[in-house]
Amino acid sequence: MRQQQRRNTLPELLLRRELYRRGLRYRVEKAVIPGLRRRQDIVFSRQHVVIDIRGCYWHSCPLHGTSPKANAGWWAEKLARNVERDHDTERRLREAGWTIIVVWEHEKPADAADRIEDIVRPNGTTGAKACPSA
Repeated sequence: MRQQQRRNTLPELLLRRELYRRGLRYRVEKAVIPGLRRRQDIVFSRQHVVIDIRGCYWHSCPLHGTSPKANAGWWAEKLARNVERDHDTERRLREAGWTIIVVWEHEKPADAADRIEDIVRPNGTTGAKACPSA
């Protein structure tokens, strides 16, 4: 499990690329609650919005989560702890005034970016600065 990639996974990279293409700027792998040793995948600091990108297997996706047959008891406990930690992190972030958007790895990056953009840019503003014409 040490070799399991923790950040810069393909779903993260695809979503970040789509958000950047849309002109949204963000922080990556940022701890937002002092003293909590958990980092958020994507953070919009000014808007107090965090994006949690979850793998279907590791976070027990309701649509695609699976249970291994070998060593089933150990894995069931491991995956349950992951889900419990996710809920605890969400609770702590909400108490600290953050909005949490969960994106599952099976979601299309454009669809997830639409949801994120609706919250980060609620009035449909582009955020792009106009360049004066020459």
